[in-house]
Amino acid sequence: MTATVPGGSASAGSAPVIAAAGAQAAPARLTHPAPRSPAAGPRSREWRPPYAVDLAGVLAPLRRGRGDPTWHSTDGSAVWRAGTTPDGPATTRLARRGDGTVVMHAWGPGAAWSLDGLPALLGDGDDPAAFVAHHPLVADAHRRMPGIRFCATGRVWDVLVPSVLEQKVTGTEARRSWRELCRRFGDPAPGPIPVRLRIPPTPAQIRAVPDWEWHRAGVDSARRRAILACAAVAHRLENACTLGGEAGRELLRRVPGIGVWTAAEIAQRAWGDCDAVSVGDFHIPALVGWALLGRPIDDAQMLQVLAPYAPQRARAVRYVELSGFRKPRFGPRFSPRDYRAM
Repeated sequence: MTATVPGGSASAGSAPVIAAAGAQAAPARLTHPAPRSPAAGPRSREWRPPYAVDLAGVLAPLRRGRGDPTWHSTDGSAVWRAGTTPDGPATTRLARRGDGTVVMHAWGPGAAWSLDGLPALLGDGDDPAAFVAHHPLVADAHRRMPGIRFCATGRVWDVLVPSVLEQKVTGTEARRSWRELCRRFGDPAPGPIPVRLRIPPTPAQIRAVPDWEWHRAGVDSARRRAILACAAVAHRLENACTLGGEAGRELLRRVPGIGVWTAAEIAQRAWGDCDAVSVGDFHIPALVGWALLGRPIDDAQMLQVLAPYAPQRARAVRYVELSGFRKPRFGPRFSPRDYRAM
């Protein structure tokens, strides 16, 4: 592993402000600082994992749809991500060489923090070797996908907001709301990025979003209240990454609007919790049931089926999802609701 090479630094953008009402009484809008200079050089780190890594597969759970404004991939060879860190915003670019070495370049005030987290992001804290399959389909997926691991971003906030947006709505609705919030209220990502990436809105920026802008983004009142409640204690929720496991999930569930499903979705990504099962998901119980038992099951039955996989139950679910198995369909899909028209 080579040492971090210091590069040019980028100054942090100023906090968003509410624009003063003009003569035409235009609605208040959040303003953003100008994009950081692309001339600022990156910091970089090289790390060769002592295990097989499917770079795209490990990072895939962090992408929220094809139009995610915080993510960009170039023909599968490199992944660009924009996010928040304790030190400020950062843009990272990850690429894998032929010898297995992963190279990360980072820009912005949070560059050093991002580089330090490279091993964890690629699943260095995960241990799939201890996994024991109890069903043929799971065993086959485990054998075919040695490079799949649970990533750990080390940040709760960036995965919390899109997870709450996915509560009780279709994926199409949730991804649309995520795009709206990032593009309208997130800052431009630092660095010479090939596309226009956005930093996810910070807790302060989220608290400043007017009510009508939530409606415009297609977010109903229940999800809005949950996100605002989390924004008020966001600095405390980051401690969940330190606690990990059930303790970390329990800390998240103390916030109104964060239930078992949402806490599990956050835990899988923020600290690589491979035992956090997304109980309450509309699709997962039926998928697991059809794949492993040949029939649909509910949440309670799913937990019984997955019990032998503890403490890696979520890994078993991940293998089922990646196996290519598709459960039977008996009706049309749910039509996305447009809260903006209500």
